[in-house]
Amino acid sequence: MGKVIVKVLIGLVAAAGFWFTSMAMGFPPVFQTMFIVFALTGTFVFLLLDVPHTTPPSGVVGLISVIGFFCLVGLGYGAAASLWPQFETGDEQEKIAKVLNGKENPLDPWNAEEITNRIKELDEKGKALAERMKNLGGDQSAVAAAAAVASVAPATGGGGEGGGGDIMKLGEEQWQLQECYNCHKIRGEGGKKRGPELDNIGSLLTMEEIKLKILDPKSFMAEGFEKEWEKGRMPDKFKDVMSDSEVVALATWLSEFKNTSVATPKPIKKK
Repeated sequence: MGKVIVKVLIGLVAAAGFWFTSMAMGFPPVFQTMFIVFALTGTFVFLLLDVPHTTPPSGVVGLISVIGFFCLVGLGYGAAASLWPQFETGDEQEKIAKVLNGKENPLDPWNAEEITNRIKELDEKGKALAERMKNLGGDQSAVAAAAAVASVAPATGGGGEGGGGDIMKLGEEQWQLQECYNCHKIRGEGGKKRGPELDNIGSLLTMEEIKLKILDPKSFMAEGFEKEWEKGRMPDKFKDVMSDSEVVALATWLSEFKNTSVATPKPIKKK
């Protein structure tokens, strides 16, 4: 009985250690739970080693026992696996194809090549306007953001929501495609342990500043996320996997979120 108590205590300590460590490292709750289950399962296996030996059944009884045992174990594993997050293979393949192919986008109702060219034009116009406003001493970022949306507006040539809606669709699609929701929460969905909640980011950063943050994660640091910023939790891969038009679309989409009821942390410019 003493061995059983010692093994149970060791298992509980291990489970608690896994939980605190995974929580401190920012793992999602589902993985924290998974680590605890692994520790408790291991404890159960070691407890079985102390079970007294019995005479194994033979013949038909033995065969039924073996089949029944494997059916029971298979049912248990299947039931446990169904509780974990499931990945749709088709969805993941589609995401990979979009990243690799860039302009290929079967879900969008507009000409991807045309809208990409339009966005490049608006980016150039925005930079020109920003320079002019800078020389005049005005706020160039607000004008650049407005010019971005306005320049794309006629892109679809009528019908549907218009180009402004298209750039928003592209921005939201990039949010999903680049899986920004793994670290950020918006509209009540996603996680916010590795990165700040962004429902009010448009009130704190302009489109150009958000674009800079996407391309250079070290350019801004969110208050309360100093450790994450120092560790470089936000990857700097987006400048390599996203086109300039996709970054502009994502930044424009995020700049429209101005829900002041959400306490989006204040960005601190570092560069």
